[in-house]
Amino acid sequence: MKAFDLSLYLVLDPDLCRDLTMIETTRAAVAGGVTMVQLRHKHATTALRIELGRALKAALNGTGATLIINDDVEAAIEVNADGLHIGQQDIDATTARQRIGNDMILGVSCSNESHATGIDPRIVDYAGIGPVFGTATKPDHDRPLGMSGLRHLVSIAPVPTVAIGGLKLEHVDTVLETGAAGLAVVSAICGQADPESISRQFADRIRMARIRAQ
Repeated sequence: MKAFDLSLYLVLDPDLCRDLTMIETTRAAVAGGVTMVQLRHKHATTALRIELGRALKAALNGTGATLIINDDVEAAIEVNADGLHIGQQDIDATTARQRIGNDMILGVSCSNESHATGIDPRIVDYAGIGPVFGTATKPDHDRPLGMSGLRHLVSIAPVPTVAIGGLKLEHVDTVLETGAAGLAVVSAICGQADPESISRQFADRIRMARIRAQ
């Protein structure tokens, strides 16, 4: 499996990135400290996801940040992305792994105990746990977990975890205290006037939280 860092995981939103494109947002955010970037474009065709994915891969070249494609196995393969992320309603993890091979990162969404305990660490590399809080960027999300629910699912998941759902800068310390490996954010970076600056603030706070925890 490829190495990856879940510390600061940016999930791109095409609507929020309308003023500053997804490519420009990604460049700025990674310069500020984002470690992983997920292309999530629910209403795009596979062809458009491939086009965007290739542009993102070029933008990330040499940065050390990893590119994850959401839901679309074909796009992930065509782009030769670093990884694929799937939800509970998408292709199952076993089939996804068979299609993408052993070298690509595979992440799954996890919103309840049965999801967490059902993860096979021989197949799945990480779990995105949430939503921690309600969020307008995914209006059909499951019931928010809160920090106590996040802590529980992190404790039983057999793979590294990243928290997602309504997370802001002020949540960094509390999220990391649950044992999650990092935070996945959407609107906290996408659509912000200065994605590099806010990403740097997140990265600095994550680093300081880890220093205090040592």
